[in-house]
Amino acid sequence: LSAAQQQLAGVTFVFANQGENPVTVQKYLTASQLVLANVVLDFRKKLGEELGSTALPTTLFFNASGRLVDIHLGALSSASLASKLERIEAPDSNTLGATAR
Repeated sequence: LSAAQQQLAGVTFVFANQGENPVTVQKYLTASQLVLANVVLDFRKKLGEELGSTALPTTLFFNASGRLVDIHLGALSSASLASKLERIEAPDSNTLGATAR
């Protein structure tokens, strides 16, 4: 996702860390040599609770209107990310799980 964020200027990536403090998150990012924009901290783990997701990692896909259109649980390959992004850009991507034509 870090590489995709650098390559796909037209897509906004938001990285939500659930439950850890800022020092722990920064240590991880530094140790992993990750440079990420839009990192938010969810101390109380409300994001997963609100969306009914208990698995980590969880990747949420929102369309340009801000509607949640897909969810991916677990690791996400480059090919899966590309496929999901194509679905979001499809004209009929107004519902969760929308597929490209």
